[in-house]
Amino acid sequence: MDPGGDVKTVPPATARPASRHRPLWRRANIPAGAGAALWLAIVLIPLYILVSATLRTREDYLERGAFAWPTSPSVESYRRVLAGDFLTYLLNTVVVTAACAALVVVLAVTVAYSVVRTRNEASRRVFQLFLLGLAIPSQAVIIPVYLIITELNFYDTLAAVILPTAAFALPVGVLILVGTMRDIDEETYESMALDGAGPLRTLLNLTVPMSRAGIATVGVFSALQAWNGFLFPFLLTQSRDTRVLTLGLYDYVGEFRVDVPALLAAVVLSVVPIFAAYLLARRQLVNGLMGVGGR
Repeated sequence: MDPGGDVKTVPPATARPASRHRPLWRRANIPAGAGAALWLAIVLIPLYILVSATLRTREDYLERGAFAWPTSPSVESYRRVLAGDFLTYLLNTVVVTAACAALVVVLAVTVAYSVVRTRNEASRRVFQLFLLGLAIPSQAVIIPVYLIITELNFYDTLAAVILPTAAFALPVGVLILVGTMRDIDEETYESMALDGAGPLRTLLNLTVPMSRAGIATVGVFSALQAWNGFLFPFLLTQSRDTRVLTLGLYDYVGEFRVDVPALLAAVVLSVVPIFAAYLLARRQLVNGLMGVGGR
């Protein structure tokens, strides 16, 4: 009751939404569920064929087809692959991937830092030049790249694969790191300058730690590009000693003929290392692509 003597009416409790009392089948989004199930089947069926075929013999695969379940699992396909040149291909791929990732990260960090901290016409033109590299596909310049590699006497070496692969991954790395470094507050740079820090100290002690997510993104992206590269290894190398996994898998098609289990075993073994690296760096990769900047 209020001071004037009037009685206040208490509003009734808000009724629960009717949707809570509806059956589950009426609340479910059936079209979305059907689409998700279809997409899951599209993803899982090839994975099932890939893994199950590696655990079967060649004769069993030919007799029962690709979808049959391995009744007597065997790792003989993996043994045959490892007994060949697979480890050489794997080592070459690891060297190419690590060198490309390191080269791209070092160059992209320095270029991006220069573009962000040097506000003049020259730095803007440099950034535009790197952005232009995004529009040039590697297939369009493969002949000039081949001529340059041969003139440098790098043909049929791992350097012939590392240098052009890193060059074509560099524009994306610069673009990501420029956006990441621009998120760092100007006051933070000014405080470092007041403490007497020079450009190199500022880069190492401030910019790099605060750009960890972007740097991880660039490293993972460059590693994926190098690991999955086929065009440059195919055209710029020749001997078996310089082959990488993508060429090794291509070579297994002729070596094993119709031995599909051995070929798919080589595929599985080649996917495992880069997939493990992706799992370890997936959080930094997502943060860097979202522009979090590692802060």
